[in-house]
Amino acid sequence: MPLSHVHHVALITADYSRAKRFYLEVMDAEILGEVYRKARDSYKLDLCLPGGIQLELFSFPSPPPRPSYPEACGLRHLALATADIDTCVALLIARGASPEPIRIDEYTGARFTFLADPDGTPIELYEVRA
Repeated sequence: MPLSHVHHVALITADYSRAKRFYLEVMDAEILGEVYRKARDSYKLDLCLPGGIQLELFSFPSPPPRPSYPEACGLRHLALATADIDTCVALLIARGASPEPIRIDEYTGARFTFLADPDGTPIELYEVRA
């Protein structure tokens, strides 16, 4: 099967303006496109996170809450690679985010941490060394 990479990740938010602000101001995303879909009373925001990672952010009227954290069936978390987790954590804290303490993966020895977006979606930062 000739797959090459993940094209994008799609998230649904309960508070569109708050989630948009989080991904732009805290996570350094850039807007690729934004559209209001009147028939669905829904926004679709195409974002590009650092490293070329594309994210689709959707709003829908009254979406159901995430069933549990982080063990809901379906997408468990969004993992983003970094070569410098200390700098990422410092920037996140300076921007008002609350990442967990950095931990060590017991199997790979890699350092990682988690934070949540405004809807509680778990985001993992995973340090990848060359």
